[in-house]
Amino acid sequence: MKPIFARGISNQFRLTLAIILSVMLLVANDRLEPVRQSISSILSPLQYIANIPGVLLDWSAESLATRNMLAKQNKELLRQQLLMSERLQRFEHLRQENDRLRSLLGSPVHMDAKKVVAEVMEVASDPYRHYVVLNHGARSGVFVGQPVVDAHGVVGQVVEISELTSRVLLISDATHAIPVRVTRNDVRLMVQGTGEIDELELRHVAKSTDLRVGDLLVSSGLGKRFPEGYPVARIISVDNDDGQSYATVTAQPLAALDRIRYLLLLWPDGNAVLSSVELGKPDAAAVEVTP
Repeated sequence: MKPIFARGISNQFRLTLAIILSVMLLVANDRLEPVRQSISSILSPLQYIANIPGVLLDWSAESLATRNMLAKQNKELLRQQLLMSERLQRFEHLRQENDRLRSLLGSPVHMDAKKVVAEVMEVASDPYRHYVVLNHGARSGVFVGQPVVDAHGVVGQVVEISELTSRVLLISDATHAIPVRVTRNDVRLMVQGTGEIDELELRHVAKSTDLRVGDLLVSSGLGKRFPEGYPVARIISVDNDDGQSYATVTAQPLAALDRIRYLLLLWPDGNAVLSSVELGKPDAAAVEVTP
């Protein structure tokens, strides 16, 4: 009787065949090197094609990481620039005080004032109101009446806050005014917005007042709203018309009000900040006026 399943090749034969083939490959290894090189040259384009997805993925990851790193560095450098510009403004004030032989110990400028960089989220679309909305609010300790500056000078003050945002009234708004002094001779005046983004006016200025084109106006510190010594504007015209009771004086704000993106929130007095946040209402010494 024949078996149903035929018997295959024995394991001993398979082992003997494998040993013989291995010895032959070892002996012919050097002679097969040109063949391997030819096959490798033929298959190398396929290797490049197969490697394309990995290269693209690595390039995308590196580009994204570099872009994020540059964005973070740019934001940090801009923050440092704002802080250094604000410090230079105060140093300029101290230099002027020293030139007039005043005691620096009596200077009201707060060198250790708290500062926070804020980003502009929205700009007023109403041509009769000049304000911007910042991305910091009550949760960050922002309070109504808080002074705001940029890299060049005073921008305005906070007039409305929410939990996460705040509204800043610009110094160019027709309802805003700020007490200033002339750095050249210490004459104290009041600068008011005109509704024009690049123009301010000094009202009720006597014709005998010593004012010149080019005079620098800095915050005087009166009213305890804006700290003393921050640049506000520069006089661009002085008109002593005989038909007018007062001189017509026009100034140009130093802050770039038409292209601001990052601003600096100041806490000139820690006690004032605390009371304003707790009470939820503006300081009694407000300088905002209504026409």
